[in-house]
Amino acid sequence: MSTQKENRKKFEFPHSFIILFGLMVITAVLTYIIPAGQYERTVDDHGRSLVVDGTYQTMEASPTGFMQLFESLHLGMVDAAGIIFFIFIVGGAFGILTATKTIEAAFGTLTNKLNGKEILIIPFIMVFLAICGGTWGMAEEVIPFILIAVPLAMRLGFDSITGTAMIIVGVYAGFGAAFMNPFTVGVAQGIAGLPTFSGMGVRFVFWLIFVGVTIAYVMLYARKVKKDPARSIMFAADQKRDIRVDVQQQTLTKRQIIILIVLGLTIVGLALGVILEGWYITEIAALFLIMGIVVGLIAKFRLNDMANAFIKGCEEMVQGALIVGFAYGVLRILQDSNTIDTVLYHISNAVADLPTALAAIGMFGVQSLLNFIVPSGSGQAAISMPIMAPLGDLVGVSRQTAVLAFQYGDGISNTFTPTAGVLMASLALAKIPWIKWMKWILPLVLIQYALGAIFVMVAHLFIW
Repeated sequence: MSTQKENRKKFEFPHSFIILFGLMVITAVLTYIIPAGQYERTVDDHGRSLVVDGTYQTMEASPTGFMQLFESLHLGMVDAAGIIFFIFIVGGAFGILTATKTIEAAFGTLTNKLNGKEILIIPFIMVFLAICGGTWGMAEEVIPFILIAVPLAMRLGFDSITGTAMIIVGVYAGFGAAFMNPFTVGVAQGIAGLPTFSGMGVRFVFWLIFVGVTIAYVMLYARKVKKDPARSIMFAADQKRDIRVDVQQQTLTKRQIIILIVLGLTIVGLALGVILEGWYITEIAALFLIMGIVVGLIAKFRLNDMANAFIKGCEEMVQGALIVGFAYGVLRILQDSNTIDTVLYHISNAVADLPTALAAIGMFGVQSLLNFIVPSGSGQAAISMPIMAPLGDLVGVSRQTAVLAFQYGDGISNTFTPTAGVLMASLALAKIPWIKWMKWILPLVLIQYALGAIFVMVAHLFIW
């Protein structure tokens, strides 16, 4: 008996692919339960497809069949092709950068500089990313920095959760509580007929509180892990990583310093390109590719060495890139079965039936639910705001408050929902199972939802 028990496999957390395919199956089953329906749509001056309120009609059901379930994975991959190849190209560019050993040497120098004050790196990085998320809508762009942040956090005595949280939680705290994010606040206010970025002062105060609480949560966890590494949720897995090497004696060479300058200029160029020129993943991928080539030339790599380093970098990104396709497969099932509009129709009607005092919170709840099936901020705005803005007029909720409810509902769940491609890709790169991430982040998510509800109620009752 004891031999049989020993031979029994230990419980393993489901792989991210298993979790996402399970969601695809559940979603496909729901298409047989949720009636099909559709709103009429119109296109605004910016080319956005907007829902026309009051035009919802039921239509013939088109539930997902057996073959369609599996076809949706390929179709999701096709829909996500832009992001998938963005991940591959950026990963390849970072593969060249990694091959120069510049990052390792920089870590050694930083470790010496922060000796005894390692915890300060967390608020520094998170505030920077929160500003980027809250101003120019940084989101997908942070995926490559997981490759730097995880080993950095571990070499400073923290763990892979801390490294990932600095990036993902940091940028989405700013993104969700944004005071001038053009992709969420800007789009939503435009659809609601409000002046662009109006109410910025109120949003900035909420942003400060929201980001401050989020950073405190990450720092408290990091301090706990620093004192006792065994308390890390990822302790056993992190012990098997090969990045816990002593780099404190390494110093940057002149060539590596130049490479770091190129990396810094690339990040500055990324910010300027997005803010001033409206860059998205195609231009950003090109920018990082140029960086990789320049870095390789500075390091005096042969062309074949650069190509091999690029391929190795792409290999590290395979799982993260494919996960984005799985997430899009879930969305494809909802779209092809015409069930998204039905969900929107019924939950908006539920909000309309609420008392005025609770209507604002109801809107917040609706937007939070919608983000599970429409993770795109601007996409969710285009679907929901044409309904929520006039609905707010009917139930006594100002359009500014409706926009506020939208942005918090849209932003918070990006840090835990398995249909969020950026999150799932980042967890794959960090080698953190989604379930373990959920165990760590769930208390923070509940805190953030509570803050969002408080902010929406304060705005509704006392400001707007």
